[in-house]
Amino acid sequence: MTATLVASGLAAAHGDRVLFSGLDLVVAPGDVIGLVGANGAGKSTLLRMLAGLRPADEGTVRLNPPTATVGHLPQEPDRRPKETVRDFLARRTGVADAQRDLDETTEALSAGRPGSDTAYAEALDRWLSLGGADLDERAEEVAEDVGIGVGLDQLMPSLSGGQAAKAGMASLLLSRYDVFLLDEPTNDLDLAGLERLERFVRELRAGTVLVSHDREFLARTVTQVLELDLAQQRIRLYGGGYDSYLEEREVTRRHAREAYEEYAATRAGLESRARTQRAWMEKGVKNARRKATDNDKIGRKFRAEATEKQAAKARQTDRLIERLEVVEEPRKEWELRMSIADAPRSGGVVAVARAAVARRGSFTLGPVDVQIDRTDRVAITGRNGAGKSTLLGMLLGRVPVESGQTSLGAGVLVGEVDQARALFLGDDTLLAAFGAEVPDWATAEVRTLLAKFGLTADHVLRPASELSPGERTRAALALLQARGVNLLVLDEPTNHLDLPAIEQLESALASYEGTLLLVTHDRRMVEAVHTTRHLVVADGRVTEV
Repeated sequence: MTATLVASGLAAAHGDRVLFSGLDLVVAPGDVIGLVGANGAGKSTLLRMLAGLRPADEGTVRLNPPTATVGHLPQEPDRRPKETVRDFLARRTGVADAQRDLDETTEALSAGRPGSDTAYAEALDRWLSLGGADLDERAEEVAEDVGIGVGLDQLMPSLSGGQAAKAGMASLLLSRYDVFLLDEPTNDLDLAGLERLERFVRELRAGTVLVSHDREFLARTVTQVLELDLAQQRIRLYGGGYDSYLEEREVTRRHAREAYEEYAATRAGLESRARTQRAWMEKGVKNARRKATDNDKIGRKFRAEATEKQAAKARQTDRLIERLEVVEEPRKEWELRMSIADAPRSGGVVAVARAAVARRGSFTLGPVDVQIDRTDRVAITGRNGAGKSTLLGMLLGRVPVESGQTSLGAGVLVGEVDQARALFLGDDTLLAAFGAEVPDWATAEVRTLLAKFGLTADHVLRPASELSPGERTRAALALLQARGVNLLVLDEPTNHLDLPAIEQLESALASYEGTLLLVTHDRRMVEAVHTTRHLVVADGRVTEV
């Protein structure tokens, strides 16, 4: 079925803060619309509205035809207790709900209830269109193709982050919705997964709206870009791909700044002229009063006329100011400006693994022989589940080794952004969790630093576990600025970060002079960040290329 989603006049707010208003959008078959904007601009909120999962504060969302199906895939796979991979795939593809409706209408039809034949026919059509008839067979094939690495009867909570990402990918490849709404589908995917996802999105005939902070993925897939500009409180739809959007946005912003500067200069000139004219008028009045007692009638008349002329000119200038078309000054966007705090130099050898073997369940990594020296900048790559995070844990002494040895060098101060952002997953408030990591800092200093990372009073008093993934990532980056480090360990640091923040992180890494261990699948970050070594993790081994 071909379907069109139409949004008219949508508005959303968070508390007393307006996210967006007056948003109109048409998602037609074949459209791939990239939804961009700073964290907190309302991207996920908009997707949930389009999916019917959150009511709009204003406006409407409708489907043509109304029976069309909409698939919403959230940022993080929600791993429910006791739910198997098979059940997860059925739920995410919509087949599970369709199966329940079909079972209920079948029962009603068997009982001979009025109208049950129509309801049954509609439920059957929906179940078939979503791919319920052959889901099990397709699920086995797709799960093997994407390399989940576990059986479909494995419980979802037992999966690693990479395996869960692959399960989410499999659910997407199995889906047969009429409209797709994808919230950060690229998170945690390896390069092979990203390429597979790109092919899937490019080949979709259904209309698609997606949020992603993977710039290369956006450049390769989207046909239009919808920007939620929180700073300017504006919504803009740009035709063309992502790179065209970047160019057009830059031109638009430059023109907006030039238009304001021209308006401001014109107004300032007119206001200066008006002040001068009024000053001359007031001077004429004073002269007239001072010489009012003389008998020079011609002089008095001349001074009065001159004063009146200056008054008329001032009034005319005031009217010119009033008739000026006001151009609002472009509001300065919030910008993450971060640096990584310096620390004393470590010893020459930062971390070492000698014939080290680690086991996690049935997975074995090693023997690993690696030495990381001071100022090495190491990129670590490999497929999901290959053991990249295990390697980091071994080098940091966090993952115990079964044989061999690992150690950190003298004077090593570690700063880490781990894949799960684990420091900020507890029930303590963000303020308390962050403060515990920098006990010498005053509460006011902690608040000030977090505010610089976009984490304001509304965030710091909430339990850290209630923060969005992007907010937890910014908190982890703020900690790098608070504590001096000479070994920086970044495991998928761009996940959930907005595009301006990613660029700021790249800038901070460019000026960082310590040792770096970087795990990322962000292809543009790999190009932007200078690395001196490259380790590949595959088949339980670590090799340098």
